[in-house]
Amino acid sequence: MLTAKQHELLRFIQQRLEETGISPSFEEMKEALDLKSKSGVHRLISALEERGFLRRLPNRARALEVIRQPGDVTPIRAGIGAASGPAMPRTPAPEPANDVIELPLHGRIAAGAPIEALEGQSTLPVPAALLGPGEHFALEVSGDSMVEAGIFDGDYALVRRTNVAREGEIVVALVRGEEATLKYLRREGGKVRLDPANSAYAPQYYRPEEVEVQGKLAGLLRRYH
Repeated sequence: MLTAKQHELLRFIQQRLEETGISPSFEEMKEALDLKSKSGVHRLISALEERGFLRRLPNRARALEVIRQPGDVTPIRAGIGAASGPAMPRTPAPEPANDVIELPLHGRIAAGAPIEALEGQSTLPVPAALLGPGEHFALEVSGDSMVEAGIFDGDYALVRRTNVAREGEIVVALVRGEEATLKYLRREGGKVRLDPANSAYAPQYYRPEEVEVQGKLAGLLRRYH
């Protein structure tokens, strides 16, 4: 049997899915249930998962699926036994909207001279179709050294996290452990060569120990103003 809060949360998620096709955020669930912290939402969702009422879809932010409804199960309140109340109607659960992922947005990255990157705690909603398997993050592009590859100042680079890359791939390279840049990765004469995609810029040469691959370019987002 479900507790009152579990029942309330399941109804709220189902209602939001029916109205918008997108499951609510943890902040919205916290406010709707008048909880003090998001950890309480996590505990409720975990309990609903264990009981087979809810499913979290992997590699998706805000993607919850109601797979079973209580039907004639009434909520119970801790310490006072069963509570009367209407059962949740048996309506088919809609297909969850799984086409948006909230990627961590880690600041700005240079398409020019290296600048600080991999910082920041905001997120960027991204269509899942732009991404493949694996863990991803986003960086805002600064500069014009990759314009001939179609990457412009203000674009958002969608990056698959990895520390290996093949010759000629566009990577996020962390230089000397302090600065990051978006460039083609190549090797020449025992050195790592980071190539721009702009004839106005020269390649950058580093010793192998000075460069760490942080990820490979998986896609781009562009906003028009």
